[in-house]
Amino acid sequence: MLKLKHYFKKFWAPILLCVGLLFLQSQSELALPDYMSDIVSVGIQAGGFDSAVSDVLSEETYNHLLVLMDEEDQQQFMDAYKLVEPSNLDKDTLDKFPKAKGQNIYKLKDLSEKKLDRLESILVKPMLMVFGQLPPNMTPYDALAMMDNTTKAKMFSKIDSQMETMGESTLKIAAGNGVKAEYSRLGCDTDKIQNDYILWSGLKMLAIALAGTVCAVACGFLASKVGAGVSRLLRRDVFEKVESFSNEEFNKFSTASLITRTTNDITQVQMVVIMFIRIVCFAPMMGIGALIKAFNNTPSMTWIIGLVLLVIFCLIGVTFAIVMPKFKIVQSLIDRLNLTMRENLSGMLVIRAFGNEKHSEERFEKANGDLTNVNLFVNRTMASLMPIMMFIFNVVTLLIVYYGAKQIDLGNIAIGQMMAFMQYAMQIIMSFLMIAMISIMLPRASVAADRIYEVISMEPKIVDPKEPKAFIESKKGLVEFNNVTFKYPGANEAVLENISFTAKPGETTAFIGSTGSGKSTLINLIPRFYEVTEGNIKIDGVDIRDVNQHDLRDKIGLVPQKGLLFSGTIRSNLTYGAPEATDDELEEVIRVAQAKEFIDNKEERLDSEISQGGTNVSGGQKQRLAIARAIAKNPEIFIFDDSFSALDFKTDAKLRQELDKMVKKTKNTVLIVGQRIASIMGAEQIIVLDEGKIVGKGTHEELMKNCDVYQEIAYSQLSKEELGHE
Repeated sequence: MLKLKHYFKKFWAPILLCVGLLFLQSQSELALPDYMSDIVSVGIQAGGFDSAVSDVLSEETYNHLLVLMDEEDQQQFMDAYKLVEPSNLDKDTLDKFPKAKGQNIYKLKDLSEKKLDRLESILVKPMLMVFGQLPPNMTPYDALAMMDNTTKAKMFSKIDSQMETMGESTLKIAAGNGVKAEYSRLGCDTDKIQNDYILWSGLKMLAIALAGTVCAVACGFLASKVGAGVSRLLRRDVFEKVESFSNEEFNKFSTASLITRTTNDITQVQMVVIMFIRIVCFAPMMGIGALIKAFNNTPSMTWIIGLVLLVIFCLIGVTFAIVMPKFKIVQSLIDRLNLTMRENLSGMLVIRAFGNEKHSEERFEKANGDLTNVNLFVNRTMASLMPIMMFIFNVVTLLIVYYGAKQIDLGNIAIGQMMAFMQYAMQIIMSFLMIAMISIMLPRASVAADRIYEVISMEPKIVDPKEPKAFIESKKGLVEFNNVTFKYPGANEAVLENISFTAKPGETTAFIGSTGSGKSTLINLIPRFYEVTEGNIKIDGVDIRDVNQHDLRDKIGLVPQKGLLFSGTIRSNLTYGAPEATDDELEEVIRVAQAKEFIDNKEERLDSEISQGGTNVSGGQKQRLAIARAIAKNPEIFIFDDSFSALDFKTDAKLRQELDKMVKKTKNTVLIVGQRIASIMGAEQIIVLDEGKIVGKGTHEELMKNCDVYQEIAYSQLSKEELGHE
């Protein structure tokens, strides 16, 4: 995946925004257990009172609390409250505390946050002692009031040591109940305070959950946008790179493999990019955040988290060891399946003709079965991971409840803390599960990314020169082969050897020879589909390696041996190389190519549909349309690679006649590869190839006199009378 990292640079802004949104989402989800804990501990157990500091104290409670403090705490306590006599009580205070009427009360002053925290730490234990349960008929306050400071300090020290065994939350809940009791004594409606606390805490949880949902949705939208954008750029670059390949590079990748890399592999990368942004960034935030929260809130139970993480790591390690090797072969099996399917579809007529459907089915079943078995193994292993993780979570839940109940009984933690700890444990487990899932998917995506990068990083052997030359106008249409030798990449023997000839404008140069003599290879060197091994080829007086490939191919109209049409209409195919061609020009083109008759028979003529690959027209019609497409381009050089093979003799003769007339007028250079003597015998120059070498060169009449190979081919096709040779 790192090899494709530069594709993410364009999307740095949405990626950073996603990280920010994920951080907010994680903070939202991490805050919910705390609020739930507060609802249980404060809202239910402490009656909605979350602090040991009471806004109002009766004179009796005030004096009792003073007795339970040392001198330093007494001074800070007295500084925090002010005495309000009955005559000075305001209406709001009396409405809230009706029983305060007629008595002195102490009201809390406006204090800073720091002073309030200090005051709460002072009041927690005294409030617990004042409002805690004492033995019957025991009133310690008078006795405490008569004690000297030394005696009280010893007693407070003993009480402190006993209270230190209790958890902070337990002390706060007890102190909160003390404040509730004081409010009740003064006539306050404590039920309303409790209900309001629970309601507002619930509304806060709802708002936080809604904010987290909004962040998750927004992040999902941005992550999908990044994933789709990266995949679009990858497809574009793969397609452009494949378009720049020469035949040498094409031979290194099968068509099925290139299709798989462009579709399935890039889709794999797209999915992982989306999951990577949403999970790899989010899971650590959640896992680490929940771990910190759990440790801060309930440090005595964090050993449970450590134990479960050890089990999860072992489980993930075993899963990796089992699944990883399988992921590496899935993509190659997909390639094999695509290749088998493509061969079966493209060769369906041959398969049927030989009655070999059974063999094709067996080949497909083998490829399909291998892929299915590997996928089943991987999917079953992955499917078993979630139930195991849920089992682990259930065991952890039982362990937390068992151990937490003991801690609650000892007063070390509150019920709400235990419930929050269970949620934090769930968040930690799910975070590591998400990391495990993405970690298992990453190897497959990494394989896909490597395959994509293999295509993108493939440097074409045929490239444009840094300083391209211009064609020489005075030599327009001139094609020269100078001692050209060519070997296919990796081959030891040359396919063409020491080929030299000149094809002149306004003339036809034909190539003929036995199968495998190098005819098609020779003409494929002209558009630079392959690079010559030795020698050079010149067009318009310039070495073709010294000009841009686009400029070179713009001068050539190629009709391949197998006529290829694109899906669309007849018009779109004819204007493929000449988008500006007018209807009159197209009519002339189809007349020369002998395609007018069958086009006129179609209801929509030039606008008739052509299916993919031209499967809805015959082989001869396909060849004529391919020839017409090349003529419409009006290039300087025509190359016909055995392009008349599917035509009957009458159509062939008529087409060559019209083509000769056009060439004489336009001065195009015509190169023809032919198998039929009748198709090339009128050419100004015929080159005879045998085993990659030129064994004859001249006109038909000259070759019939001095070339044995040409004579052998000619006599095998035509009689002496037809050849006009005695």
